[in-house]
Amino acid sequence: MSIPLPLTSYSPISTSSSSISRTSFVPLTLRHRNLFSDQNASRRVFITCSSSLSSNNGSTPEPMNGSGLNGQSSFPGMPSFDGASNPPLKWRRVLLKVSGEALAGDEQQNIDPKVTMSIAREVAAVTRLGIEVAIVVGGGNIFRGSTWAGCSGLDRSSADYIGMMATVMNAIFLQATMESIGIPTRVQTAFRMSEVAEPYIRRRAIRHLEKGRVVIFAAGTGNPFFTTDTAAALRCAEINAEVVLKATNVDGVFDDDPKRNPNARLHESLTYQEVTSKDLSVMDMTAITLCQENNIPVVVFNLSEPGNIAKAIKGERVGTLIGGTWNSIVTAT
Repeated sequence: MSIPLPLTSYSPISTSSSSISRTSFVPLTLRHRNLFSDQNASRRVFITCSSSLSSNNGSTPEPMNGSGLNGQSSFPGMPSFDGASNPPLKWRRVLLKVSGEALAGDEQQNIDPKVTMSIAREVAAVTRLGIEVAIVVGGGNIFRGSTWAGCSGLDRSSADYIGMMATVMNAIFLQATMESIGIPTRVQTAFRMSEVAEPYIRRRAIRHLEKGRVVIFAAGTGNPFFTTDTAAALRCAEINAEVVLKATNVDGVFDDDPKRNPNARLHESLTYQEVTSKDLSVMDMTAITLCQENNIPVVVFNLSEPGNIAKAIKGERVGTLIGGTWNSIVTAT
């Protein structure tokens, strides 16, 4: 509802074209009055309304691309979209899968703080570009259910639940590292642990990502007999992420074990069918099938190489690409 103000006249907003010229009078509401109060007197608002591409003096208006002087963004906190400084991004929302073994680093301890800090810094660099990052962590550095099943009467389901709790430990550690350098982070678990993390809610996770927060998914799928690779493919499909980035301790997918065969050849790209037919130990078959059915590409790369995380997230050529070709999906560097 408009509130009358002690003004002698209204401020006109004019629109003009070659054949139409009219003036509209906009009444000032309480919200407008507050805008022009003493405490906001230092602010300036410029409103330009035009029905043509050129102004009255014949000059061409500036393009409305959000860029200010020197190609910098006119909006605080938003990245610059100047093509010279920031090339077009291939993916806007990605899911990064970090294995538990990778978090162990040199395996002298369960979690290497240097590894988590490296991950945090590279993720921070890409989130500033406007890329939304979700992370799924494994737990093999602490407890692997499939390995311990059968020991001392431990059944597979119970062993897998223990492994899920190990992923929560990794997620909380990684969250603390990220927030120590100023990255807003949320941990969501597949089963309720309300005292330490949020329960997984798809819409809430997407909203966190839209607000620029990093979301760490823990506890796998919440079900035994499923790996965290399957959880990564599932969460990627659920939150509409565009790619699964699998960070491991190797440079990608080889035609042979590079530790035993120094002449093993690195595959630059593979199809889903090649992974399944050759029984390549990239991800479990459930995860690969889920990615194939939802047309989700997978990039396998080495976590220990500095800069690889940022390159993979930005869509640069690194490691092995499954389910696509480098020319059509990512740009070589």
